[in-house]
Amino acid sequence: MTKPKKLLSQRHPLLYFISIWEKRVRRRITWLIDKKKYTTHKSAKPLSFRVKKHQSKLLKKLGESDMVLQYNKIENLKLVVEQINGTIMKPGETFSFCKTVGLPTQKKGYKLGMELSFGKAQEGIGGGICQSSNLLHWLALHSPLAINERHHHSFDPFPDDGRVLPFASGATVFYNYLDFQLTNNTEHTFQLNLWLTDKLLEGEIRVNEELDFNYHVQEKNHTFLKKGNVYYRTNEIWRTKHAKFKAGKLLEEEKIYTNMCRVMYVPENVDISDL
Repeated sequence: MTKPKKLLSQRHPLLYFISIWEKRVRRRITWLIDKKKYTTHKSAKPLSFRVKKHQSKLLKKLGESDMVLQYNKIENLKLVVEQINGTIMKPGETFSFCKTVGLPTQKKGYKLGMELSFGKAQEGIGGGICQSSNLLHWLALHSPLAINERHHHSFDPFPDDGRVLPFASGATVFYNYLDFQLTNNTEHTFQLNLWLTDKLLEGEIRVNEELDFNYHVQEKNHTFLKKGNVYYRTNEIWRTKHAKFKAGKLLEEEKIYTNMCRVMYVPENVDISDL
């Protein structure tokens, strides 16, 4: 089978550096001229009503990866939580993960964690902080906040091991050109909260006035596909909106995403269709 051609930026470290630099400059210029009103305020006092709460395990055994990277990830997440927890989103404001958290560096205290790049898991300063953007994305799907920038990995590196959320329901970030952004197009004020316990990263979205509806998010049409010796995984993410005080009356149903990516392992004990 013919190997896929490498991108120009993958052929030499210097070209990769130049590509990253160029994308980061573009983003910084965009931040200056896009006329968005980015979030700047935080509050230690929780807003009155909870929209959605969720949590994810801090320590996971992912393939043959070194568990030290998982422990380092926790230290990285502590720094992210410090920057994001309590963020207030007033009407018309946009939350930018990259703008809020900044560039992860050793000088700021970030450590080597696991990150996914070029089809494989590898070490990188600040690796693992995507766990926080994944959690924020899942929370946002259960809120009226508009998700106006979200990226997910182009490959699936590890078999499921206790997966709770649907496949490809996360949001990867890489400073600063792969961002995760939310915009508050409502008349309400929202708050993003993140915190750590001994075993969990926890998060919630709160609002200043109780909403009279809620959301349910589910996966549909999940399947594995095979083309030659290459495996793929695909699914759809759907969301329904229900009235909170009218016996759960269905108000709206929409398909949020159609996902498809290459699988970097051989799927076992699942049905596989030819592509």
